[in-house]
Amino acid sequence: MIKFLDLQKVNLQHQQEIETRLLKTFRSGWYLFGEEVKEFEQNLSEYIGCQHAIGVANGLDALRLIFKAYREMGIMKPGDEVIVPANTYIASILAVTDNNLIPVLVEPDTDTYNIDIHKIEEKITAKTKAILIVHLYGQAIFSEKLKQLAKKHNLKIIEDNAQAIGAEWNGIKTGNLGDAAGFSFYPGKNLGALGDAGAVTVNDNELAKTIRVIANYGSEQKYVNKYQGLNSRIDEVQAAILNVKLPHLDNENARRREIAKYYIENITNPNITLPKPPKDELAHVWHVFVIRCTQREKLQQFLTDNNIQTLIHYPIPPHKQEAYKEWNNLSFPLTEQIHNEVLSLPISPVLTDEETQKVVKVINQFK
Repeated sequence: MIKFLDLQKVNLQHQQEIETRLLKTFRSGWYLFGEEVKEFEQNLSEYIGCQHAIGVANGLDALRLIFKAYREMGIMKPGDEVIVPANTYIASILAVTDNNLIPVLVEPDTDTYNIDIHKIEEKITAKTKAILIVHLYGQAIFSEKLKQLAKKHNLKIIEDNAQAIGAEWNGIKTGNLGDAAGFSFYPGKNLGALGDAGAVTVNDNELAKTIRVIANYGSEQKYVNKYQGLNSRIDEVQAAILNVKLPHLDNENARRREIAKYYIENITNPNITLPKPPKDELAHVWHVFVIRCTQREKLQQFLTDNNIQTLIHYPIPPHKQEAYKEWNNLSFPLTEQIHNEVLSLPISPVLTDEETQKVVKVINQFK
């Protein structure tokens, strides 16, 4: 069986380094707010090129904390609107509604499946305070037009960078393009922990400080609570693992690009719609390699029968989820089409050339 993602193999590449770090962490007797977390925050901020990196419990919390901090700082208030992609994982939207803000959905671009920047301005109202961009599937989404839009309407740009760590736009890494960014280090990400973990990156000192305080129960001084905060922190164990894996990230992303290039150049089945690679290959880190097929279930079964594991990212768009039943009658045709047709092929730094070739061979045989 060719696994969609062989996590065991991914992590065993770094077995000796990880075990050494974990043993050191275990023996230290310090499991939260210790040296590993400090080191990881420093390493991450240097890698991204920003002033501050704040380790938190997971990717959803990273986004929740950004919006909560903006609310505490008086920059946003309940009922304000945030532009969000209609085609995204639901976490992007949960972070907005959890802060009593109103998501305003925008259809994707047909080439990238990311938010269509040209469709944003028509959705901006007097209540709009931010644009949440999602670097979906690992591809950076940004432009001068987006920057000008934000400046013209005095909007914050917040990045959901859960899937695109290491991607770049004009030489600037995702996570350092907007006003703040949320990261996920869920085990299956390009940079994955051995459990839940996340981070926020920012350049604004006041915002960084506010996020740190909110993430620690709203407390700057023990037992003195400035805000109605959360308990959201990365622990020493996850930070230790991420400290081992971060230096290998660029090489692992390069391997993902090699696999994506091979797929694009060699999958020739007319029933398959392939992703369009960006002009700058560094703009994409191929967290997932997503194809489209009008007979997706048949194709997925064909691949399963040939011992190739695939996943669907994602089967139900946010506006069709029961969690947002007030949106269920809304129509976003392109988003709905994408969710009905997408299928993610195996891609990872440990996928071999032979496995990659087999995936291509089998897909080309599909009728």
